[in-house]
Amino acid sequence: MNLIKRFFLFILINLLVVITISTLLSIFKVGPYLNAYGLDINKLAIFCLLWGFAGALISLFLSKSIAKWLMRVQIIDGRDVNSKFILDIVEKISIEAGLENPPEVGLYESNEVNAFATGPTKKRSLLALSTGLINRLPQDEIEAIIGHEISHITNGDMITMTLLQGVVNAFVMFLARILAFSIFSSNRKSRSSYSSGHYFFVYIFEIVFMILGSIVLASFSRKREFRADESSANLVGKDKMIKALSSLKALQPIKDKKKQVASINALKISNPSKRGLLNLFSTHPPIDDRIERLKNL
Repeated sequence: MNLIKRFFLFILINLLVVITISTLLSIFKVGPYLNAYGLDINKLAIFCLLWGFAGALISLFLSKSIAKWLMRVQIIDGRDVNSKFILDIVEKISIEAGLENPPEVGLYESNEVNAFATGPTKKRSLLALSTGLINRLPQDEIEAIIGHEISHITNGDMITMTLLQGVVNAFVMFLARILAFSIFSSNRKSRSSYSSGHYFFVYIFEIVFMILGSIVLASFSRKREFRADESSANLVGKDKMIKALSSLKALQPIKDKKKQVASINALKISNPSKRGLLNLFSTHPPIDDRIERLKNL
């Protein structure tokens, strides 16, 4: 079922991107950047900016709804004792963090001990906790994890990450096309060979630059995790945050295979880091490093 949902979302988002960009290109009367006279840098820049940011911004705009749908998040209203204590914690920490509107709070059914925050703005944010977290952790550690997620919201991490993704997308598209044009423009024998060769090199360069761009995005993601840990430590206490991270490390092996969605995993407080050079692509630093950073505050 999740696979069908992801496929549907992929089609929907791409359709929205194509419609949005086609409309904007028509409004601004931006023609083809590649013509008989060569490469129009200005048109190429506009083309890449529109394509680079459109997908990222549409994904951000829909992020809250997508997360609810994919993870089957059930919004809590505080009518029962368990949900009321969660809402009380969220409201208390939101006030201390200077957040005018507390995030919408929900639970998703999962054995894993985890939580995430998402949403297009601070006023339209979502904080979701797994049932495994609620059932396995004591209240003070739950409080620290909520503090971590609220810190992501107050720091504007979702918006910053989206803008960075848009910049990376635009640069990848722009540089790939510039290099492909440079390689093929001086050696083309015919218009058809130029077109096929040009686009082949565009795809190759896009793959290479996107890999490099992923390293930049992962590096920023790791820094925002450190920053959210420190912000939570300031809000609820360093010892509570260290205890919560220690518990997350011990319980990290508990996973629900059916609940693993790559885009959501990157948002969660606990996401296993990779080893060796692959660590360059990790969205989260090792939990031991996060604990050590807190101890040295």
